[in-house]
Amino acid sequence: MNDTPTGNLSSPSGANNRTASSKYSARRFLLGVSAAALIAGGIAFSVDARSPEPLFSEQSAAGAQVVAGQAAVPGFSDLVAAVKPAVVSVRVKARGEAAEFPGVGGENPFEGTPFEKFFKDFQSQNGRGGRISPQARPIIQGQGSGFFVSADGYIVTNNHVVNNAVEVEVVTDGGATLKARVIGTDPKTDLALIKVDGKKDFPFVKLASAKPRVGEWVVAMGNPFGLGGTVTAGIVSAEGRDIGSGPYDDFIQIDAPVNRGNSGGPTFNLKGEVIGVNTAIYSPSGGSVGIAFDIPATTVRSVIPQLQENGSVSRGWLGVSIQPVTKGIADALGLDKAEGALVSSPQPDTPAAKAGLKSGDVIVSLDGTTVKDARDLARRIAAEGAGKKITLGIVREGKRSDIAVTLEQLKEKHQQKVAANEDAAPSFEKLGIAVAPSDEVQGAGKTGLAVVEVSPNGAAAEAGLEPGDVILRAGSKPITSASDLQSALQAAKAAGRSKALLLVRHQTAERYIAVPVAVG
Repeated sequence: MNDTPTGNLSSPSGANNRTASSKYSARRFLLGVSAAALIAGGIAFSVDARSPEPLFSEQSAAGAQVVAGQAAVPGFSDLVAAVKPAVVSVRVKARGEAAEFPGVGGENPFEGTPFEKFFKDFQSQNGRGGRISPQARPIIQGQGSGFFVSADGYIVTNNHVVNNAVEVEVVTDGGATLKARVIGTDPKTDLALIKVDGKKDFPFVKLASAKPRVGEWVVAMGNPFGLGGTVTAGIVSAEGRDIGSGPYDDFIQIDAPVNRGNSGGPTFNLKGEVIGVNTAIYSPSGGSVGIAFDIPATTVRSVIPQLQENGSVSRGWLGVSIQPVTKGIADALGLDKAEGALVSSPQPDTPAAKAGLKSGDVIVSLDGTTVKDARDLARRIAAEGAGKKITLGIVREGKRSDIAVTLEQLKEKHQQKVAANEDAAPSFEKLGIAVAPSDEVQGAGKTGLAVVEVSPNGAAAEAGLEPGDVILRAGSKPITSASDLQSALQAAKAAGRSKALLLVRHQTAERYIAVPVAVG
């Protein structure tokens, strides 16, 4: 397991939210975008036992009244008055893609996919692409939301709000504009920590220690469409949502109206605790339809302290490809329940291989606690951290046993770079990808050509290629190097074809993808 909007406002000039992305497309963010500019926002959080008390306490919370056996709609005025000073708007100047944004004259990156009519892209991902010069990217402006989590100026926000930021400002509820700096970011959970210096008495709020219950009242705050502090209310609609935006998806779904520019803003329970960070919406039109997604406070609690200390997140790595255990698989293996994670292939020279895990093993527990499914295992392994010794309960050939494993550090594939030697590594600028032999990329295996970077607006991304994919074959020919791929594309072009068919391994599944034959 390895691992911005303001009305038709510019994504950087309004509170940012991500649109829930398809599992078959590059990860995308829900920042509002306007023809004028992109605005990203951010806020940071810090845990300090010595900090003053947060703004709102359970003792002052206004709960729902029960009338004639039914819960009446509670009043939120006291809660809002107490916590609103801790919520800020975030203004960002960032280096972005030299491309138009969807909804303002650009092409829809979902065009031609099953998700075209359901999702609207508000911001390009990360601003990275294969060999695309950073100097070609313009400085764009964006806005989002955030909230103080400590009296000394730490603010939590979304990674996609401050991604590639060259300048960050926050605007407080009182109208003061303050300079901020980015302390750390975590793209995999879309969280970021920023800080305002110079004061030790900022109003702040605290994070909830547990997830909310489905049906519980919540209040969302932020900077939708760049309008400034806005409050909406609703309930928790569901938990544990996987929207395909990353390997550790575990979103809280709420129906409180959240729009572009709310990204990074907090959602509160009636105790005044932050239960989640607004990060994405499901939207056919770009506006709220009552389905929004929050990063749980429990995730924030585990990520932000690492960002505060190290500027990045250290995650445990097992080094194994896994898949869900379906009812059919459970029946075939003689399992009582369709739960756990099926090992499809342990990668060589990894903690999994060293511990003796084999293909066909089903991981059913971690340190004595049941593993629900493959996603549950991935999140828990990552949270354990490098160097941690764990015990995995497995079922092998119908027999239960325990295996001790020492986890290693997860290394990000996108940190691997392609050599600049033009003869050794042909340019795939028109496709918008950067590649490297799989055996040179952590966790990519020993065969094929690993895709280490994908331009979100490139032809490869439109075809469905994602960072971390491995190109195995082009037509009937195995691919092991960049020159192999270049030759295959040239051969397809010489044969009069406009596209070449690539066999690609995406996580644990293989699929065919047709890409344009242009290679220069």
